[in-house]
Amino acid sequence: MEKKEARGRMNRVVILGVLAGFIALWGCDESGGSGKNSVDIDVVTEKIVAPEFSSDSAYYFIEKQVAFGPRVPNSEEHEKCGVWLANELRRFGAEVIVQEVRSKAFNGKILNLSNIVGQFNPDAKKRVMLYAHWDTRPFADKDSVRSNEPIDGANDGGSGVGVLLEIARQLSLRPADIGVDIIFFDGEDYGSPEGTPSTSTSYLDWCLGSQAWAKQPHRYGYRARFGILLDMVGAKRAAFNREGTSMRYAPNVVRKVWTRAKELGHGDLFRNRETPSTVDDNLFVSEFGGVPSVNIVDYRMNVIPMGYGPFHHTHADNMSVIDRGTLQAVGETVLSVVYTE
Repeated sequence: MEKKEARGRMNRVVILGVLAGFIALWGCDESGGSGKNSVDIDVVTEKIVAPEFSSDSAYYFIEKQVAFGPRVPNSEEHEKCGVWLANELRRFGAEVIVQEVRSKAFNGKILNLSNIVGQFNPDAKKRVMLYAHWDTRPFADKDSVRSNEPIDGANDGGSGVGVLLEIARQLSLRPADIGVDIIFFDGEDYGSPEGTPSTSTSYLDWCLGSQAWAKQPHRYGYRARFGILLDMVGAKRAAFNREGTSMRYAPNVVRKVWTRAKELGHGDLFRNRETPSTVDDNLFVSEFGGVPSVNIVDYRMNVIPMGYGPFHHTHADNMSVIDRGTLQAVGETVLSVVYTE
């Protein structure tokens, strides 16, 4: 893919109005004589879609996260990456709040979590919330080798954060008219291992950071028009079907995002089938946090078995699965929604 220089120029889509009636008409006065010339011209309108999105930049941000190592809560790699993420948001001009959370995992372990919030245009009342999780799976429970070791999480964890960091960079170059809150949730992927009996598991084992945020947001009385979750948005041959929980809580936002993706030429990735409802950060942000949210998530329905791809929760979730074209489609779409809101 040809590399593009990251710039702050605005990409524009020009909607050409039909120059109907551009004909000089000799009107008639009341006596039937000739009147003045009159020309009817439809106004040509211009719609700003989004500033330029750099998939190369997003790829770099993913690569940087993976270089820290698995970002498992309570690890040194996790702590170092969290500091870097907060500093990157500050570098792009965001007001940063780090929400420290202590949460009990499914196995009783106490996890020290950090929800990292970057506020752009913090005084604006009209706001949009963009979020992803930044932690990685503590074990490769779907793998046949080294199943007790943590994974790189290039796609599951890294990709959503990488796209949002590039969006933050673009917001620093060309601020949006509305307020934008970028949130990196922690502890999303610390649920019980594959194969654990259902009687000893709970959906509350997952998404620990967003559950804590939903109970106590980073700002008292926080409200946003809607939220967009980016989870597993960087893999080759991705399929972004309409996720069931999103359709339950935010069907109008789903239509907004998916329509925009098709207008930008990404209809091959953003598809119209509805997936089963899933347990992800958007469930808790929508139901308990009061921000109706959609989940852009790679969920493949045209394969057997359906699901998140063959690399999900395995050691194969590394940089080799990341595709710049997929990152470009997601980044352009989300930026377009933000900048035309």
